[in-house]
Parts: sequence; structure tokens; C-alpha cells
Amino acid sequence: MKNRTHISVENLNVYYGDNQVLKNVTIAIPDKTITAIIGPSGCGKTTLLRCFNRLIDTVDGIKVTGKVLVDGDDIFDPQQDVTAIRKKMGLLSQRPFPLPMSIYENVAYGPRIHGTRKKNELDVIVEKYLKMANIWDEVKDRLHEPASSLSIGQQQRLCLARGLAVEPEIILADEPTSALDPVSSRNIEERFMELKNRYTIVMVTHILRQAKRLADYVVFVYLGELIEHGPSKEIFENPKEQITKEYIKGIIS
Repeated sequence: MKNRTHISVENLNVYYGDNQVLKNVTIAIPDKTITAIIGPSGCGKTTLLRCFNRLIDTVDGIKVTGKVLVDGDDIFDPQQDVTAIRKKMGLLSQRPFPLPMSIYENVAYGPRIHGTRKKNELDVIVEKYLKMANIWDEVKDRLHEPASSLSIGQQQRLCLARGLAVEPEIILADEPTSALDPVSSRNIEERFMELKNRYTIVMVTHILRQAKRLADYVVFVYLGELIEHGPSKEIFENPKEQITKEYIKGIIS
């Protein structure tokens, strides 16, 4: 059965000052799958990802035209509540950025902002999402220690738990394993494979092997242009465009 479209991008253009970073991108990203955005460094992958939760707004001199529809709503419509849009998205950055507070408070922070105050309810939420991120057993006896005391791999899983705790629909991941050792990287990849049954996951990666392992759907961006997109198997085994073939073979980078 074909998955419904969760994020729909229509004629998206992004300019940093006079520099056009994304050029007329149109794409449909399927629900409850892992979509990998691939392409060389500086090609616009992260810019595209940051459009999905309006983090692009934080950049000075930015201009965006076109539409990004999430559940059918254009998130760049001036009437949209940016906070509500971001609540739909869990974001995992290249490097983990735990909040300067305890492990427990990192996960409880979002639910508390959104109105959950009772300690017993927060306890349940914290345990649930630390388990979902596969870090509960490692931290259950040290929940009130600073998050900064965790290893970088544990911090990334904590950030995943923190993102999940606000009950998003979509997980955005920007090179989520690039700062991690191989064991920690595998841990994050395994979490994604489990979580894709509940969430739409969109990840930027420069590691083609990772995209091949994880992705159901692949988007190839080159110099700000969408070159091609489709099911992972199709893109990796039978790409239509010559430039895609060359990138996958490592001829261009």
C-alpha cells in the first residue's frame, strides 16, 4: 500500500541575500517512512530540512518563495503558528545539544511547557521516551545528574527522547550520526528503523551506505536543484539521471 504524502513541497526557492540556495524544488515526502536527503556538501540539503520546521526563519537575509505543506497546511502562510508547526517536528542536530539541566528535566521540559505539571505524569513520560530512545537502562539510576555527564552518543539518544516527548508527527535529523562513534551511530540507526512505524523520518546524510541501509525513499539534491527522487532501491540501483549515477559511484562529490 502506498504511503500518504506527509510533507509536500511546491516550487520552493530559498535565497540567502542574492545567493539562491534552493531552486524550484517540488517533492512529496511519504508518511511513516525514512526519507534520506543526499547530495554533496553545500548543495542545500540542510536548508531544505530547515524549511520543514521554519528554522530557516532564524537566518538573517533569508527569502523563501513557494509552499511547504504539512498535513495539507502551508507552513509559510503568515497566519500559521510557528510554535505549533515546530511541535509537530522533533529535531536531531548534527551534534547533540542537551539542555543545561538534568537528564530527567531534559525530557520533561517540553511536556511541562505544553501543560503537563503533575510529577507522576512526568515520571511516566520521562521513562516512556527514554525507553523509546533505548537509553533508559543506562540512565534510570542517575536521572538527576546533569545531561552533560553523558557520553556524546548517550546525549544524542537523550536529545531523541526529548524530541519524542512532545509527541511530534515528524522527526527531522540533520547528519544525526556524523559526530558519533560506530556503536553509537548504529544505536541511532536502529532507533530510526523502529520509530519509522510511528513517525515520518526525514534525514540529511552524506553517508551513502547509511542512506542505502535506512532509507525507504531518497531525495538527491545537487547545487540547490532537486535532481531526482524516488524509492531507495530505484535511486541506488537504477537512477534515471547521469549525475545521480556519477554521485552514487563516487565520480562526483
